[in-house]
Amino acid sequence: MSYLHGVGNSEVATSLTTPTTSSAGMQVIFGTAPIHLAKDPYKAANTPKLCYSFAECQEALGYSDDFENFTLCQSMDANFRVYNNSPIVLVNVLDPNKATHTTENAEESVTVTSGMATYTKQYVLLPSLVVKNDTTPLTADVDYTAAHDDDGNVTIVLLSETAKGASSLKVSSKSLKPSGVTKSDVVGGVNSSTHEETGLEIIRQIYPKFGLVPGLIIAPGWSQDATVAAALQAKVEQLNGCFDLNTILDVPANSDGATVYTDCKQAKEKQGFSTNHGICLWPRVLVGEKKYYFSAMAAAHTVWCDTNNDGVPYESPSNKSLRITGLCLDDGTEVLLDKQQADDVLVANGICTAINVNGFKFWGNNTCAYPSTSDTKDRFWCVRRFFDWDGNNFILTYFQKVDKPENPRLVQDVVDSTNITGSGYVARGYCAGYNMKFLENENPKTELLAGHVTVHTYMAPFVPTEYLHNIREYDTTALSTIFS
Repeated sequence: MSYLHGVGNSEVATSLTTPTTSSAGMQVIFGTAPIHLAKDPYKAANTPKLCYSFAECQEALGYSDDFENFTLCQSMDANFRVYNNSPIVLVNVLDPNKATHTTENAEESVTVTSGMATYTKQYVLLPSLVVKNDTTPLTADVDYTAAHDDDGNVTIVLLSETAKGASSLKVSSKSLKPSGVTKSDVVGGVNSSTHEETGLEIIRQIYPKFGLVPGLIIAPGWSQDATVAAALQAKVEQLNGCFDLNTILDVPANSDGATVYTDCKQAKEKQGFSTNHGICLWPRVLVGEKKYYFSAMAAAHTVWCDTNNDGVPYESPSNKSLRITGLCLDDGTEVLLDKQQADDVLVANGICTAINVNGFKFWGNNTCAYPSTSDTKDRFWCVRRFFDWDGNNFILTYFQKVDKPENPRLVQDVVDSTNITGSGYVARGYCAGYNMKFLENENPKTELLAGHVTVHTYMAPFVPTEYLHNIREYDTTALSTIFS
């Protein structure tokens, strides 16, 4: 040990912990994509793709306006073209390595004109293309190039002199078969031999893979199915053993669900929509001629609302301009709802929708759990999302404290740091109150000796102002005064 003589310095760790914030609006979206248009279609199935732009979506999974066959594309469109949100995570379940998801196209003759040939097959996987000049196989990028045209066909351009001499080509291929995808593919599972995860099971990978906590998990085009909806509702609690998130579900806008608003309550109950960690919607929405499942547009709308509030999900997306041009059923039939119909039948039964009040507005604040529950934190979606977001932030912020010595300084750091953060929430109008305490009666010696510390947070996110009541009365004194 050195001899101490003079003046010196040392440092200790800062007693307050800097908060770590999760994203309440991080969307993880499951469905099908036109991966035949992707950069690497054979590596685009059951793999989460984190995309910060429309171009990244196109490269990773392809894009098509055919929202019925390729359900992920409506979320790409809604987020990057309608609302300009970023980023999103997309999980495609259309697997080119799965026999039921593809079609083998038998060899056929294709006419060559001016050194080009048009192969009129849809959804062709270009790596599977086999092109022959009579019986002689041609080599891609040497004898020819192939690309998808705007009509979905494959244009083959001949390059080599040998190939250019052909008047016709023999072509065979493999095409994607979107109709082969079933709800079981979306729900997914875990292979007992390889432990490979598919479908909704992949939600587990998002935080370990990207370091991002999911905020919303949706499956537009699939969530109207009771089996898929049940799986989505099961995934929103205790993801990775600790995180809570939310989902958005679609009440079927067809004869299996509801073709008129009065049938929506029964359809919701039939589908088993009951989670307090999410909302359900009816019917579908339009932007021009494009028809979206409402969940895709509602998720984008909700994230847009969060973004306008610095990412804090304290404000309801209800009664804010929804960037749509109409409502419709699955078959395209127009739906016209007035406020009374929307409130008395849909909102009153825990179903959100849209109404046209000088432009379409998102309408409704209640989770799927309403009216079965009237608990404020489980009824109002903005309150529920604030609770979940705040809880996830607590986990991310204080994970670093796990396995540290259990002493008063650690507990005081957690309480003080959280209360400083909470005071900021109150000052910025996110909530009416926020206070954390360490209570002795919640921390018996047996628990403390086991290394278990409990803190108690009292918070009051603002509830949405659902109704303003103006009492009006005739003022007789004002009338008598003018004649006096």
